[in-house]
Amino acid sequence: MKTELSDGEWRLMKVLWSSGSMTIAQLTGALKEGTGWSRHTVISMLSRLETKGVVCYQSNGRAKVYSPVLRQGDAVQREANRFLNKVFDGRIGVMLNAMMDSCPLTREDLEELSAILEKAKEESHD
Repeated sequence: MKTELSDGEWRLMKVLWSSGSMTIAQLTGALKEGTGWSRHTVISMLSRLETKGVVCYQSNGRAKVYSPVLRQGDAVQREANRFLNKVFDGRIGVMLNAMMDSCPLTREDLEELSAILEKAKEESHD
């Protein structure tokens, strides 16, 4: 399954992930204000996503009801790994240093990172 998503596909998928399933008309309505996308644009994007195996549909009378096949958590994890490998050669420390240089961490960020590192330490000793 090719799951690399364009920015527009991410936008559409976020709407589907939040709702569970929607018709083309519902998706067009939900995306129209923020994107200006027409029904044709939404249909084209859904077709690409279907080809990638990311969405599926069921016919409900005349309407197709689209649902996500790819879970949001899986998509986020794959995109994060792809980005980390592409930009930072898979080195998390390099990424964190670059991020800290451009955007200082808040106390909440530091606490979250600390919890993540503690969990990783516990899991690495198993």
